[in-house]
Amino acid sequence: MALFGYQKAAVVKKFQRTNMDTGSSEVQIALLTARIKDLTSHFDMHKKDHHSRYGLVALVNRRKKLLSYLRNNEPDKYTKLIADLGLRK
Repeated sequence: MALFGYQKAAVVKKFQRTNMDTGSSEVQIALLTARIKDLTSHFDMHKKDHHSRYGLVALVNRRKKLLSYLRNNEPDKYTKLIADLGLRK
């Protein structure tokens, strides 16, 4: 259910601001999105896994807070990020 190291490194490399950036809002949101997508595919097979679903809700709430922070402070980066991740229609 967790991301493998090479998957996490690929996501970080795609969304990082500088070469050593691993903790910016964009990277955190992208990593949370990757974990959320992984968990949602897990629930297709395991419909009654309610404990993991609780964790999924926590991840979605954390991503929502980070997205609202990014939208309020850096709107241009917000619009680029949601377009790259495909979060909004």
